[in-house]
Amino acid sequence: FFKRAAIATLIGGIAAGIGIKAFAQGGGCGWHRGGFAAGPLDPAQVDEHVDRMLKHLYVEIDVTEEQKQKLAPIVKQAAKDLLPLRERIREARGKALELLTQDSVDRTAIEALRAEHLQLAEQASRRVAQSLADAAEVLTPAQRKELAARVEKYRRGWGHG
Repeated sequence: FFKRAAIATLIGGIAAGIGIKAFAQGGGCGWHRGGFAAGPLDPAQVDEHVDRMLKHLYVEIDVTEEQKQKLAPIVKQAAKDLLPLRERIREARGKALELLTQDSVDRTAIEALRAEHLQLAEQASRRVAQSLADAAEVLTPAQRKELAARVEKYRRGWGHG
């Protein structure tokens, strides 16, 4: 479980550039001022953010050139796939505010919005899980252990432990 959590945190951290971590935890990494549904993100900025995060990862867990060639497409495609979900969550936030400021409370509309939000969360979770498995297959057991140790160290620094 711990290895999976470390890989999940890695992918979550990388995807944080597009807000998935903010979606799950209410904060963000890199774009934390506005959270998950802040203004639109430029895909080029997201790509730059992912590149920076990958460079740090490569050094921290001693990734080979072959692993770099495999990891980068996994992470970049996940970020690309998650970006539209971020926009849909942003739109849902606007709908929620609109519903809650109406003269009368429309419980049916609120419930429909809640269900939509859960569907989006499920899609994001499924995509992240796929990326986790793909990335885990690229890393060696020793690298996954090193990553887990680093994640735990940073996690404590973030006030989670």
